[in-house]
Amino acid sequence: MRSYRHTHTRVLLAGFALLLLITATVSLAIGAISTGFGDVFSAIGWVLGLNDPASPASGLDQIIVHIRLPRLVLGLLVGAGLAMSGTVMQALFRNPMADPGLLGVSSGAALGAVSAIVLGVSVAPGLFAVAGGWLLPAAAFCGSLLSLWLVHRLARFNYRTDVATMLLAGVAVNAIAGALIGLLSYIASDAELRDLIFWSLGSLEIADWWKLSITAAIAVPCCVVMLRYSGALNANLLGESEARHLGFDIERIKVQLIVLVAMVVGVLVAMSGVIGFVGLLVPHLLRLVFGPDHRLLLPAAGLFGAVLVIVADIAARTAVSPAEIPIGIITAILGGPFFLWLLVRHRRRQVA
Repeated sequence: MRSYRHTHTRVLLAGFALLLLITATVSLAIGAISTGFGDVFSAIGWVLGLNDPASPASGLDQIIVHIRLPRLVLGLLVGAGLAMSGTVMQALFRNPMADPGLLGVSSGAALGAVSAIVLGVSVAPGLFAVAGGWLLPAAAFCGSLLSLWLVHRLARFNYRTDVATMLLAGVAVNAIAGALIGLLSYIASDAELRDLIFWSLGSLEIADWWKLSITAAIAVPCCVVMLRYSGALNANLLGESEARHLGFDIERIKVQLIVLVAMVVGVLVAMSGVIGFVGLLVPHLLRLVFGPDHRLLLPAAGLFGAVLVIVADIAARTAVSPAEIPIGIITAILGGPFFLWLLVRHRRRQVA
């Protein structure tokens, strides 16, 4: 029976991986300039050095490799990182409604990034010049870490985390961060204001290989480390006292995971803006398929989160082509009704 379950799980994970591969190929083939799957494979062959060295790269190869491929990779990192962060937070707080956006992590990261955009040059020009491309993700990380620490601190009482207080604190942090972002928008220049609109709605259009190198250098190791906490997250679902009896230092693990989530969400928001509901939608759906075992749930969330964001990006690019809808609007359209359904379902369980 156990062997059958493991085989079934491997098949499902392989299916998600295949779905991601298909979605990625479709994403590379779709855009303002029409290309086919043959052009996609030709461009990938050019990148891998499989094509004839004597034949130069075509214009379509350049478009796919330097515009669409970085955008695809950023979407993959954003989807996987946000989904895995949401999975960790839901297990950490033992609440299916926990999400980096709901708890103020995304808005805190956006506030940090916006502060760097508006105040970076005027307040600390030397730091801005030295830090270069690292300033934005560093500021976003500090904002996400501060907001998550504040929410956790307010919800913590007598060595227990009160879920209702946690969610209310998240609402308050979101409101404060939104007000401060509004204030910074008021004093921003026209050029800075265009960047602020990007942060508020989310997009993958600024992706390039330099930004991707920064994003991957932070997000990928953090997501890999998250996988090592699967056993601790499973134990935490039983309760904090039970997890301690099983030998887990749950308070230390919480701090470590909070830092990991803050780093991942911080760098992703710095590069793509606020893309909501991915961390809420994906873990809950996959829990219906894989159950609560985080040894399977975390990698599945990474795969399916990447698929979701890439599909949302395809919709954002094609729905009103040649114009582009911010991807945050697409994920909100998908996630908003799902969150309402989740609230209704949770209330019915309480009544029953």
